[in-house]
Amino acid sequence: MVELRTYVFLDALQPQLATYLGTVSMGFLPVPGDSCLWIEVAPGMAVHRISDIALKASNVRLGQQIVERSYGSMVIHHRSQSDVLESGEHVLRYLQTEHTTRKPCKVMWNEVVKCITPDHATLINRDNRKGSMILPGQSMFILETTPAGYITFAANEAEKAANVTLVEVRAVGAYGRLIMAGKEADVIEAARAATDAVNRL
Repeated sequence: MVELRTYVFLDALQPQLATYLGTVSMGFLPVPGDSCLWIEVAPGMAVHRISDIALKASNVRLGQQIVERSYGSMVIHHRSQSDVLESGEHVLRYLQTEHTTRKPCKVMWNEVVKCITPDHATLINRDNRKGSMILPGQSMFILETTPAGYITFAANEAEKAANVTLVEVRAVGAYGRLIMAGKEADVIEAARAATDAVNRL
């Protein structure tokens, strides 16, 4: 029995998120504006069949596939939303389910830290080498979710809503983590948009 853990459709990848995903992608690189679908299943090995079905259903490209013992995730993308949605529908039919059966998104941490000190900024930047740097004096928004894949939807919606800098998006493992930085008002708006997004799920 294959469990659908995460099913997240992103209508148009925002520039920072698309670029960040490109730094961690082992497959075909997404570009800003691409539609994207993030699917996570359990057990992990089942993701190979899921990827095969999705790729044969339309013209989508496989951006990432991660196979762990417990969970497996894959990311497909294409300029055409209809291609991405078509592949998603084929996967759901194979699983004999609907996207509404996915595990609900649970927020594990949600916080805004205002006016980061230089020491704090330096340590955050050392730990995160794939995103942009956080600067001293900026505010920081942190969000953690489970399952992990939902964090991509939060990041994309936050980037749409506010002028913030994407520092980290970790969407695999037990928890997804998002860190964004910017002026306090922008960070607060991004936090609101991200929180609203995951609550809609």
